[in-house]
Amino acid sequence: MERTANTPTFADAATLDLGCPRTAEFFAKCDQTIPWQMLADSVANVFVEDRGQGGRPHVPVVMMLKCLMIAKWFGLSDPMLEGMLRDRLSFRRFVGLGWSDPTPDETTFVTFRNRLREAGHASTLFDAVVAHLREQGLVLQEGTLVDATIIEAPKGRSKDDGLGHTKDKTATYTKKHGQTYHGFKAHIATDTRGVITDYVFDTAKAHDSKYIDQLIEDERKAVYADSAYMDKARKAQLEKKGVFCGIIERRVRGQGELTPQQVHHNRLCAAVRAVVEHPFAWMKNMGYRFVRYRGLARNGLDFALMAMAYNFKRSFSLLKLAA
Repeated sequence: MERTANTPTFADAATLDLGCPRTAEFFAKCDQTIPWQMLADSVANVFVEDRGQGGRPHVPVVMMLKCLMIAKWFGLSDPMLEGMLRDRLSFRRFVGLGWSDPTPDETTFVTFRNRLREAGHASTLFDAVVAHLREQGLVLQEGTLVDATIIEAPKGRSKDDGLGHTKDKTATYTKKHGQTYHGFKAHIATDTRGVITDYVFDTAKAHDSKYIDQLIEDERKAVYADSAYMDKARKAQLEKKGVFCGIIERRVRGQGELTPQQVHHNRLCAAVRAVVEHPFAWMKNMGYRFVRYRGLARNGLDFALMAMAYNFKRSFSLLKLAA
């Protein structure tokens, strides 16, 4: 059974105009452009087993989705999100909490994410968002850009009693530019305006190029990526299908310098390819340089939510340009 909001009180009416105008404007834009109910319907079965069992009513799915997006847009942990929902009127108003409504606590957020993961919804919400953006004409069909980034994880340590440890067994090591990293790796595909259209979340040891063929499987126009993805067989296969290979050229064994044609090719492709780095830049500016959880599945779901939040923010900019 879903929880219903309390009847608005005098306090709700008295505080209607309070709060940060800029935040209120942002939330109004979210409600105008994001199909919250459609997203909630796509994962509604997370509470199916609760029906008819009595107990305390669950928090509405739309409210939980808004809470999870707030956490990503403002770089909040679960305890910080709970605190902000208690303190900020604009946050409460946006998610649908009245003055006298009980505030979801951090355990509620953890439980909801667990339900999403256990119900197999690790990518359901992300896919629904991409489908919605395609329907709105916000995803261009002019090529696919591919890139990957490392999301670090704590190395952990053994407990003093010697009976356990805090290490994440699913996190792995990798090297980049001579430096060792520990954690996971996010692989993404975007359109030429930076909207994330697909992703794969794996351990850090997976090579950048491992998932490119999966991410560009349906591409029929052009593929752009950095030199780590260059492979003769891949280039030949793309050209055979009539797909432009915009992967940055690199020197092969025995080649002293790039040819003038390769230099020209790289210069033209680099400007297009650079757009794929924008999603990662936004995520890391929001504090997403380290994973928040232990386990590949938990962090994979968390990345999907992060990608959703980025796509929504990007769509606002695209809608503004189209206006």
